[in-house]
Amino acid sequence: MSAQKPHVIIVAGAGPAGLAAAGSLAEAGHEVIILNRDIKFGGLAEYGIFPSKLKLRGGLKKQYWELLERPNVHYFGNVSIGNGKDLTVDEVRELGASAVVFAIGAQGTKAIGVEGDSAKGVFHAKDVVYHYCRLPGFGDRPFDMGKHVAVIGAGDVMVDIAHWLTRYKKVDRVTAIVRRGPAERKYNPKEIRAVCANMDLDGIKAEFARIKDRLIAVGQNPDEIYKGLVDEFTKCEPKVSETKMGFRFLASPKRILVDGNNRVRALEMEDNKLETKGEDTAAVGLRQYYEFPCDSVVFAVGDKVDETVGLPYKGGVFVTNPNKTGNDPDDALFQAYDEATGRVVEGVFLAGWARKASEGLVGVAKRDGDWCAEVVSRYLAGKPAGAEPKVVLDKLLATLKQKKSRPVTVKELRILEEAEKVHKGTTDAIGEFKYVTNQEMIALIERQKV
Repeated sequence: MSAQKPHVIIVAGAGPAGLAAAGSLAEAGHEVIILNRDIKFGGLAEYGIFPSKLKLRGGLKKQYWELLERPNVHYFGNVSIGNGKDLTVDEVRELGASAVVFAIGAQGTKAIGVEGDSAKGVFHAKDVVYHYCRLPGFGDRPFDMGKHVAVIGAGDVMVDIAHWLTRYKKVDRVTAIVRRGPAERKYNPKEIRAVCANMDLDGIKAEFARIKDRLIAVGQNPDEIYKGLVDEFTKCEPKVSETKMGFRFLASPKRILVDGNNRVRALEMEDNKLETKGEDTAAVGLRQYYEFPCDSVVFAVGDKVDETVGLPYKGGVFVTNPNKTGNDPDDALFQAYDEATGRVVEGVFLAGWARKASEGLVGVAKRDGDWCAEVVSRYLAGKPAGAEPKVVLDKLLATLKQKKSRPVTVKELRILEEAEKVHKGTTDAIGEFKYVTNQEMIALIERQKV
């Protein structure tokens, strides 16, 4: 960087996108203040990756610690942003930083849109993932799954949830409900190793026989597809339960059927056929319906941003600048935009799932954060530095104190980490032990500091 004075930049959100942006901007010599809703940093890397993937999670955590312990990076966890939260968007902007990057993820959930979706035993995939990853607010919430669980979807999230249900909940049966056919499955073959020891091969063979004619009708070879599917069942993790895992293809859930206690008893399904549209294959309903008995349903239907945050919002996403700049990456894609005034929100940028909900996982989010840092650097080039870092930090802490908020620092996170290591292997937590409430974590930090 030139001799120009460093800018102060606030990054809201400490997931892979926010931390990538913070890392790039800190590397450029700027002072970076990170505000994070959760006490712990990591976002999806902490509360989205399956907890038993210790090597992957450990590698990311090591990188994040190195970043957060840099002298020009200031971390404050347990600080939520939004209307009625610790800080409003306007209060963040008024702290005096030269730019604010919102990398707060997609904390809203798309409506399921199926009749009966408020029944007991209907869950959003994100809530289930947060539960087994022990995110405060979800980790100690009861998730009564019953004996037969239907998971809607055919991607990696479905596999992770099936992994939890077969290995840790040990339910009787898990069925992945797939709108299209087996050739259109989306999961990574390596991920299926977590559950393939529990595959009900007879059931899968019967399912292929059921849909065979519909596959042939679009030029697909059922025998080849079946062989490709089951050939992926190699290097399976050891079987630890008698759970049977299977698939129901060419099926769309239309209605959730309940018993007298408003508890899920079945899905009303519509049979689909396949139609080819160019390179794509689409599922088309046949208007033939049947009941599919199950005790609970998990919908992996994607995410939307939280409209209560206070950023310009429309149709499930925060609004970005429609006026393309032609830069690479295009600055407009990262700039918050107010349609009411027809102007960009000065100095406010978006990255990661806050910019594009459910788009990729850690690697994609990191790249998005790096790109956003480039855009912010272009914005700051030639601008005089704003307030001094100490002035911004003092104002931040004074505002949080006035609001009776309790920010958590990196030093305090180290205290928490050491305390959690003591529990290693002593509980039924998957992977590493984590406290599941903010109250427990803060009480522990306060005790250790005395």
